[in-house]
Amino acid sequence: MAISNNILEAVGRTPLVKLNKVTNPDDATILVKCEHMNPTGSIKDRMAVYILDQAEKGGKIKPGGTIVENTSGNTGQGVAMWAAVKGYRCVFTMPDKMSIEKVNMLKGFGAEVVITPTDVPGDSPQHYVETAKRIARETPNSFYVNQYHNPDNITAHELSTGPEIWEDTGGKVDMVIAGAGTGGTVSGIGRFFKKKAPNVKIVGVDPIGSIHYHYFYTKTMPTPHVYKVEGVGEDILCQAMDYSVVDEFYQVNDKESFAMARRLVREEGIFCGGSSGSNVHIAAKLAKQLGKGKTIVTVLPDSGTRYITKFLQDSWMKDYGFLGGDRDLGLVEDIVKARGSAQVITAKQTHSVGDVIALFKNHGVSQVPMVDAKGNPVGMVHEVDVLRGLNEGRVTPTSPATAIASAIGGLIYPKARIEELFRIFETDQVGVVVDNNQIVGIVSKVDVLEFMTRRK
Repeated sequence: MAISNNILEAVGRTPLVKLNKVTNPDDATILVKCEHMNPTGSIKDRMAVYILDQAEKGGKIKPGGTIVENTSGNTGQGVAMWAAVKGYRCVFTMPDKMSIEKVNMLKGFGAEVVITPTDVPGDSPQHYVETAKRIARETPNSFYVNQYHNPDNITAHELSTGPEIWEDTGGKVDMVIAGAGTGGTVSGIGRFFKKKAPNVKIVGVDPIGSIHYHYFYTKTMPTPHVYKVEGVGEDILCQAMDYSVVDEFYQVNDKESFAMARRLVREEGIFCGGSSGSNVHIAAKLAKQLGKGKTIVTVLPDSGTRYITKFLQDSWMKDYGFLGGDRDLGLVEDIVKARGSAQVITAKQTHSVGDVIALFKNHGVSQVPMVDAKGNPVGMVHEVDVLRGLNEGRVTPTSPATAIASAIGGLIYPKARIEELFRIFETDQVGVVVDNNQIVGIVSKVDVLEFMTRRK
């Protein structure tokens, strides 16, 4: 048995474990990489240690210096562990939605923690990223880790996580699934496999309310909103996210994430966090599609020790409507199915303004999504924009419809909870239901009201 010179050398080489209870016999095999078994309990140890080692070697971290970082908790613990071993001061900024366990663990390492509001725009001075940048600027001899935009975040996983999955499976893997927060994990694994075995499909997982899924398929920024699952998803574009090495993205909601995480604890005996549930929920879905004989590897990013007072507590789950009850309206796909084979009305990029006006008139709608030649959503045409364009003389009925199309918003996954639509409706948009980059339905406020009325 090898002896590590310090705890930093114990990072990585986490076990790969087969799931037995949350899959069916005819499904693909699901193997989980137990990153919650890293020293501080999360996959972020890999990135933190690699980034800081490189910074120290490059003279960016000097004796007596202060390390500053914005964190949802896990990266901070990896950084705090490294700083404790090396003898540096740490200051962290953290959104107020994070668990008290995460805050106290950072303080346990001797770090300082600055709490910031969660529900603020990504460019707000109060945002935890902007707050960390300000502290770094104002603190002499400081080093800003910058996990969201640091290329070493990706490299850490390309050099460790990806190769470990390849070696532990003997190269017999068909798909790797990882959540996207900063993007470093899925991007690093993706870069490794695109070079080593490009046939292996790389799948990203994104919580509803985050921007990755929407940006991956449309290259436009949606309006992010708050969600409960921690350590995954983001409300800003990150340079540590390399979309080019990801083949598909799937959305997951809070209820799905927490329900699967609780199953992993109670049925598989794996004490993991909510984002682990996000990844395994999507893995279980895709395991059914791939079928027996195929192998999926997914990542369990952190430990359940951070969430004792959250999703692992029945009372907390009930308070937020995650254990059934009257607040559970169902899934978006339930509304789509209830409408039967209703035609999805879309405009093509080749359509004229006049063609779109005809769509409005013939189908009684006030906005239509625009799709490209492959049927992928690329924009939205609103009735009011047509009116303004004609009134101002910017377009005529023969002008291309693309001249008045705006960025598409309101994308939502069929398995999203109906409650997720309310955020979309608040911005006066319809829900554009997308599966595998194809529009499968349009859901308006009236559709939800009719569905709720019929159900009652």
